[in-house]
Amino acid sequence: MHTGVPRPVAFPMGVAHTPAYPEADLTNCDREPIHVPGAIQPHGVLLALSRDLREVVVASTNTAGCLGTPVGGILGCAPADLLGAEIAATVANRVAAGLPNEPLVVRMPPTAAGTLAGVEVDVHLFVSGERLVVELEPVVGAGTVPLTYGSARGAMSRLASATSIVDLSAVLAKEVRALLGFDRVMVYRFDPQWNGEVVAEEKREDLNSFMGLHYPATDIPAQARRLYTVNWTRLITDIAYTPVALDPVIDPLTDEPLDLSHSRLRSVSPIHVEYLGHMGVSASMSISLVVDDELWGLIACHHYSGSHRPAQDARSASAFLAQVASQLISERERSDGREAALQARTMLSGIFTRITASLENPLVTLIEDPEMLSLMGATGAALAYDELLLTAGAVPSEADLRAISRALADKDSYATYTDDLSGLDPELGRDDLVRTAAGALRIGSEEGRWLLWLRPEQEQTVDWGGDPTNKRVAAAEGPEVRLSPRRSFAKWRETVHGRSLPWESWRTEAADALGVHLTGLLLSRSREHILVAEAVQASVVLGQVPQFDNLQVAASYLPAATLQMGGDWWDAFEVETGRVALVLGDVAGHGVEAASAMVQVRTALRAYLCTGAGPGAALDRLDLFMTRLLGEHVATAVVALVDLATGAVELSAAGHLPPMVVGPDGTHDLDVDARPLLGVGLGHGAAPVARFTLEPGHTLMVYTDGLVERRGVDMDARTDIVRGLASYDPQRPLDAWIDGVLTIRDGTEDDDTTVLAVRRPLGS
Repeated sequence: MHTGVPRPVAFPMGVAHTPAYPEADLTNCDREPIHVPGAIQPHGVLLALSRDLREVVVASTNTAGCLGTPVGGILGCAPADLLGAEIAATVANRVAAGLPNEPLVVRMPPTAAGTLAGVEVDVHLFVSGERLVVELEPVVGAGTVPLTYGSARGAMSRLASATSIVDLSAVLAKEVRALLGFDRVMVYRFDPQWNGEVVAEEKREDLNSFMGLHYPATDIPAQARRLYTVNWTRLITDIAYTPVALDPVIDPLTDEPLDLSHSRLRSVSPIHVEYLGHMGVSASMSISLVVDDELWGLIACHHYSGSHRPAQDARSASAFLAQVASQLISERERSDGREAALQARTMLSGIFTRITASLENPLVTLIEDPEMLSLMGATGAALAYDELLLTAGAVPSEADLRAISRALADKDSYATYTDDLSGLDPELGRDDLVRTAAGALRIGSEEGRWLLWLRPEQEQTVDWGGDPTNKRVAAAEGPEVRLSPRRSFAKWRETVHGRSLPWESWRTEAADALGVHLTGLLLSRSREHILVAEAVQASVVLGQVPQFDNLQVAASYLPAATLQMGGDWWDAFEVETGRVALVLGDVAGHGVEAASAMVQVRTALRAYLCTGAGPGAALDRLDLFMTRLLGEHVATAVVALVDLATGAVELSAAGHLPPMVVGPDGTHDLDVDARPLLGVGLGHGAAPVARFTLEPGHTLMVYTDGLVERRGVDMDARTDIVRGLASYDPQRPLDAWIDGVLTIRDGTEDDDTTVLAVRRPLGS
């Protein structure tokens, strides 16, 4: 963690940054190659050996003082000549064993020159590309707490006994400070945007508390976070140190700087050191907390009273506790998630039971369920199914709901969510909208079929460790001052607007499960309705086209692509000798209700026509019948009476598309004034009657709107196509002729289609 009172620190040019790369500042610090600084801290020595361990190929330039030989005399030397035969053999054995992580402490030969002669040193080995890196660091005294099996076990027990992540973090901060002796130890947790929050702290009593402060994601760039997952510890013993360069900076074998990702001595970014200086920190140490291979947080240690280098065994013990804590955090989060998921499954089970048991529309049952909102911790919900939109709780307008759905829609994801809708579309950040919908969770894979849960704006007061906005800082520092790390670390309070509480991962899993169940139930109900509707329809719609003297009749019915059975029907029968009634109708709706209404409408119309009513009178009476007995059902219909001897036709229509007449001069719509829909109660005398003669060879075609209506397609253009397909061909069998007209369909229609055609044979 980068956490702040100015302290001047000088860095020699060409040493504090990697010579192979440009010098970094806050305009490019997120790209600073901190893993290859070309330098180390001065409290140790680095030697990079060839992989065969025969010679030193890179060394830190402090070898003259530490080992008694200038770096120029060391390059090319055998390790035994510098470290002694015994230490060189120990290193070789470690390499042969695969570099085990056990501590390695050796005593340098007393005959050696330099400050390390006869001194105990911690030896750290790691592989960097084609090099074996050996780091030597003089052993310092023991930690502030004696390290024993009992003390380690006690610390682990205290961590394991914590009942929450917050409690665990507090115990961890206390244990690590006891081991390392820093003035302040904090546990720092990242949020999904990589902003950090201090969730636990142990400190000297005279220090101001950083507990609860937040720090922006820019304080720890992405490449630094990556290093924290590769190397769990990083120590700066004195931020006023002068970096010790490596020689050569560029490895002649790879033509690249030596990668120090796994180094304990790696020199750190001068920007970070300056940052710490502004906070009055004189020494620091960071220990990673990694959960599921991702950086969860840091244990950040600060010292204010000069340099501080804890013993290596204390550092190792702290790193071990961090690993234990990381595992406990992972288990606690999983446990909390399992408990929440179990509660969600219990609620889902109740919702599933109520939806399945209800005879009502499953969509209506779901949106009205008492646990629909509490399942997701939401204050509003909206469900769209084609043209149907149902809502629950507090929701914005339909236009806003559909805009939210579009903003969240992702063809590759069934469940999507955000706690910041304005981040997806600035128009969704309006003050009036965020009061009901600042965040949303959406499920659904089709554009017009989705379910949304909504959360309102949740104002949050965030205490930052200094103003997190660089532009404001730059303005405060003035145009003559370069953009540098934040100088003020006084508490800076910000109220965050326009965001909802974040969505927990288990909520999305519950939403996904609900969507799968609902889809399956709808499919099952749909199949049941289709079977019933088909049975009802098959019982009344003619299975075979009747044949009449001097009149050819053909008809075809095709269901919608969604397999929803509609309310289409057709009929053809003799009302009296030599006179035939032809009927085509469509009851609005789908499924069993539409099919049942269709049966009643068809039967009533047959009765009216068979008792002598003309086409117009029959439709007028049918309108009254539907208004009084069929509730809210509406329908369209065309009725024609044809004289078999003369071809004289009487035709009336109610809310229906005009029939087409096909002759040698082309295809045209029949000019007929249609009365309004059936079921709206306009009474008698409202249905005009058109009279004309169907000439020999001519064809009269009536059809339902499923033939020409298509969502998003111009209806007039499709009607023109139908006119072209309905060409004059009196020799072609009428059923084949209808099949030609139906080629306009491509199998994706969302409404059923019926076509009925009659033709007087040539010579009749």
